Amino acid sequence: MAAAETVKNTVEQFTTAGNAAFKDAIEKSLAGLADANAHSKKNLEAVIASVTAATKGAEALGAQATAYSKKAVEANVAAAKSLSGAKSIQEVVELQTSFAKSSMEAYMAELSKMGEIVSASLKDSMKPLNERVTAAVEKLQAVR
Repeated sequence: MAAAETVKNTVEQFTTAGNAAFKDAIEKSLAGLADANAHSKKNLEAVIASVTAATKGAEALGAQATAYSKKAVEANVAAAKSLSGAKSIQEVVELQTSFAKSSMEAYMAELSKMGEIVSASLKDSMKPLNERVTAAVEKLQAVR
């Protein structure tokens, strides 16, 4: 009888230990899955924020290009009017030279503005992605 009782106690201890180990493994797996889901959710949010920033940058660039085009057309019309009213070849050359110089200056200023918009847009759209990469690297280093 004592041997049967010992076997029974031993089996119960193994069963209890096995159940506890299984429960711990399941809890760790579920915690890992929840962590992975949270990480994926944050990654998706970062992609959405990045696309939103890029879209805003594209909209700003489009608005800037439209405004410049409108100003350029108005300047061309004004230049054509002033050229048509010129009294001499010398005046035509002076008007044309002045127009070419102001057009080139406006174009270069516009390129600078557009470059700033593109640069800011890239910076803003990459920021959320860079933050996620940094978070992933920090997590990997913490695991080591």
